[in-house]
Amino acid sequence: MVRTALMRLNLRDRRNLTTRCHREGRSPRSAPNPMPILEREHDLYPAGLFQQAPPEDCQWWALYTLARREKELTRHLFSQEITFYAPVFKQVYRSPAGRLRTSFLPLFPSYVFLRGDEGHRYAAVSTGCVSRCIEIPQQSTLHNDLFRVHQLLASGLDVTAEAKYQLGHRVRVKSGPLTGQVGTIIERRGQMRLLVTVDFLQQGASVQIDAVDLEPWG
Repeated sequence: MVRTALMRLNLRDRRNLTTRCHREGRSPRSAPNPMPILEREHDLYPAGLFQQAPPEDCQWWALYTLARREKELTRHLFSQEITFYAPVFKQVYRSPAGRLRTSFLPLFPSYVFLRGDEGHRYAAVSTGCVSRCIEIPQQSTLHNDLFRVHQLLASGLDVTAEAKYQLGHRVRVKSGPLTGQVGTIIERRGQMRLLVTVDFLQQGASVQIDAVDLEPWG
């Protein structure tokens, strides 16, 4: 009975689409399809992670996950209310069928950053998603680097993952949505881009930027 009702509903939707297309003078096959967007999952916990001072009794660890297990690990951490950050960036691409699709990809594949005590670290390793747990010698440096990456991703600008650390001129953004951000200037396909890196990984992210928004730094 339910299946019959669903078939009738789908048939009615197709008829409505056909009627609307004929009224507008176009083919039903040319009707635009909405862009499918894969639901974005939690990439940090808590939401105000970088708006509060790090507790003195906690530290950062870099969790290197098994292949393609980042999301599974972050789901476990989120459900257990364990502090973490696993930055993702939006990528829009065209499928073989020609449809635009949007997905959210790990900025640093296989890495999830956890902040907590030994009990939190043990809980993360016990999920079975972690290949190894890496201690961070420069805690404040990593925290500041992750904060700058978070600011870059939250700016709403088009972000590109940068897999290799590159040398360049250090600058500070003096105007625009990234005001106060400090990074390195690189060039990509004739574009000037601001590169923000996580020194521990020698990786980072970049956005296009105009020279008029920059000033020398350091």
